[in-house]
Amino acid sequence: MMAQYLRLKAQHPETLLFYRMGDFYELFYEDAEKAARLLDITLTTRGQSAGIPIKMAGVPFHAVEQYLAKLVKLGESVVICEQIGDPATSKGPVERAVARIVTPGTLTDAALLDEKRDTLLMALFAMKHSAGLAWLNLASGELRATEVATAKLAATLERIRPAEIVVPDSLTLPFTPAAALTRRPDWHFDAEAAERELCQQFAVASLAGFGIEEAGPEVAAAGALLRYAQATQARALQHVRALVVERESAYIGLDAATRRNLELTETLRGQPEPTLCSLLDTCVTTMGSRCLRHALHHPLRDRALPAARHAAVEALLDNASSGAAAVRDALKGIADIERIAGRVALFSARPRDLSGLRDSLAKLAGLRAPLTGLGAPLLDELHAQLATPDNVLGLLTRAIAAEPAANLRDGGVIAPGYDADLDELRGIQDNCGEFLLALEAREKERTGINSLKVEYNRVHGFYIEVTHANVDKIPEDYRRRQTLKNAERYITPELKAFEDKALSAQDRALAREKLLWDEILSALQPEIPRLLEIARAVALTDLLAAFADVAARRDYRKPEFSDEPGVCIEGGRHPVVENQIAADGESFIANETKLGDGRRLLLITGPNMGGKSTYMRQTALIALLAHIGAFVPATRCVLGPIDQIFTRIGASDDLASGRSTFMVEMTESAAILHHATENSLVLMDEVGRGTSTFDGMALAFAICRHLVEKNRALTLFATHYFELTLLANEYRELANVHLDAVEHGEKIVFLHAVEEGPANQSYGIQVAALAGIPSSVVRAAKKQLREFEQRASINPLQPDLFASGPAPEPEPPLPETHPALAALADIDPDSLTPRQALDALYALKSQLA
Repeated sequence: MMAQYLRLKAQHPETLLFYRMGDFYELFYEDAEKAARLLDITLTTRGQSAGIPIKMAGVPFHAVEQYLAKLVKLGESVVICEQIGDPATSKGPVERAVARIVTPGTLTDAALLDEKRDTLLMALFAMKHSAGLAWLNLASGELRATEVATAKLAATLERIRPAEIVVPDSLTLPFTPAAALTRRPDWHFDAEAAERELCQQFAVASLAGFGIEEAGPEVAAAGALLRYAQATQARALQHVRALVVERESAYIGLDAATRRNLELTETLRGQPEPTLCSLLDTCVTTMGSRCLRHALHHPLRDRALPAARHAAVEALLDNASSGAAAVRDALKGIADIERIAGRVALFSARPRDLSGLRDSLAKLAGLRAPLTGLGAPLLDELHAQLATPDNVLGLLTRAIAAEPAANLRDGGVIAPGYDADLDELRGIQDNCGEFLLALEAREKERTGINSLKVEYNRVHGFYIEVTHANVDKIPEDYRRRQTLKNAERYITPELKAFEDKALSAQDRALAREKLLWDEILSALQPEIPRLLEIARAVALTDLLAAFADVAARRDYRKPEFSDEPGVCIEGGRHPVVENQIAADGESFIANETKLGDGRRLLLITGPNMGGKSTYMRQTALIALLAHIGAFVPATRCVLGPIDQIFTRIGASDDLASGRSTFMVEMTESAAILHHATENSLVLMDEVGRGTSTFDGMALAFAICRHLVEKNRALTLFATHYFELTLLANEYRELANVHLDAVEHGEKIVFLHAVEEGPANQSYGIQVAALAGIPSSVVRAAKKQLREFEQRASINPLQPDLFASGPAPEPEPPLPETHPALAALADIDPDSLTPRQALDALYALKSQLA
């Protein structure tokens, strides 16, 4: 047995090998030590091999999914080795073979998958100036590929977010991806061999029909990906029927910093909520939730599809009787058809997968009904795609029991009446009870033992139980089977013959069910494309109904698209912030954003905590929501062409790469200045704050000028450098706006309303007081600020420090401050007792004497 294990292990030296032995999966040697540490299971030693003690650890086969889930979350891969031989006929160890390989990117079991997130496997083949990427959703069979510039590789990985990346052995990445890395030999990435394998997979003569004229790096990646995925599943991937080639121009560009700053699917702290996704995800099905997550990371540049979705959402909202609410009600109870179809294609489906598929297909007619005659072309398309596949539904209804067992090995999966041979074998088992009652009655009469019992259990089979007090009455044909404390158990030739027949029927019935099950899965293979089409239609219907539900509850409006450049938003609100403050009973202050040919950059000033960052983010989120087909939190929204959205909001150290906060800020700013176009939406917040005042201000001036003169992007530029507001005198396309606040006594009240013109002060010291800075420090800061203002070293209203002109005349020295005034400035009247106040007054008077 160990020789067999070592042969299999030699084929997968870097992977944990789960070796099936009876009711357990066992691990040996180093695998056992590693698994015991990672899974917190017992490590034992059993026997020796070549004089070395055999360390082993194991997990029960019926609970293996929970252990696999834990290992995959830790980035480990597992080889599952099953018994394929018959123990009854095997001489020596039962033959075993690798059944599948479980890796982070090839999960298909429901217990191992995140139901609301796609699990993607990617292959990457990098050349000097470009990289080919291919990624596969094994659960649905969707295969995509693209070629990107090497400089955009990190941003593309952030968009796709694969769970595992397959790369050549020789590849060295300039960054560390978040996904698990798997290395394969370089020859797996041969482009010509990949083209042949892909043509064979899709049964085509060339890949031209998929938009590929010649085998480039994306083809090499797709071929290596297909080869690796087939190896992990130990079978052909019948449900992978096409290759979708993505073009970079299909989506609005969102770099990694923008995705992070806008908190699309996770917060800046890495939490799943509150985010835009958590706010919008009222989807009824898991397929709809995954469709939403994909849409948020793939806003469409071509506005035809978002506009079609807007029309569909509007139709669902306008029809109160059979609109969004009716659709959402009809979606209830529909299972994850997409992933079930994938498991059927891989022959790994379980009985309750097929019963769930059957019940879901039966609900399609109810889902189509509220989509009828609403007048939106997209809803009409979905209505057609959701037609019930009667042949599939009929097969599953006839073949699968109403409530099948969880596992095929337990029996009771195939419906009664589907197969005559199976029904006959089950009849033998079902008649056991009647036979045993009849036999018990006859034996009681024959022996005169009224307490005699004829029974069955899984361990000892059939038996006749007689108490010790009556053993002298047993007939000669009784043969002892088991001795108990108070009774003896016997078997007779008649009972033994029935036992052989009944137990044989049970084994044959299970074997028959297994054969029928495989036939059903084979019969479903040609229907996989149709099932996946239905799954996509259900997901999009769910997404549109969720958009309508959110729009109705939160007063979102239909956006408009225009060919004229610019952004015009009236009554705009930040969707997530609005939801958060509404929970506290407060109202969000709506604002407008107007950008266009004559107004390409808004310079935003105002106090800390005044809402500048929120205002900028809400503009980007409204634009993004419009381009995924959702209604937006605004009273009116008109958007011109947008090709990219950039954000530089906040920054943190990247110590692992040796980059300071300021270096991160400048790197992000550089990316914007290099790539932003006149159709890009750019958000810049507090540029230059990570260095000295004059260095930072100089950079802020230069970057602002470059955005207006060179990029001409639609820009929101927030700053505390009030000197920048003077740029409005130089550029007609630059306008000043501000968010104001008012002081009330010692407190500050933020108005959160965007007004024209520059702010008059920053209120930084007041915000520091709100943050809990000790009052003594606040008083000292106010004193220092007065000195600065008196010396005019930093004056918010001073002219441009960098304008050419004669050097300013040196200012006369300031008179010395009287000691009594200095002492008075240090006094906090609110903290003094009456006696202390009187003492302080006498002290001041003595200094003036």
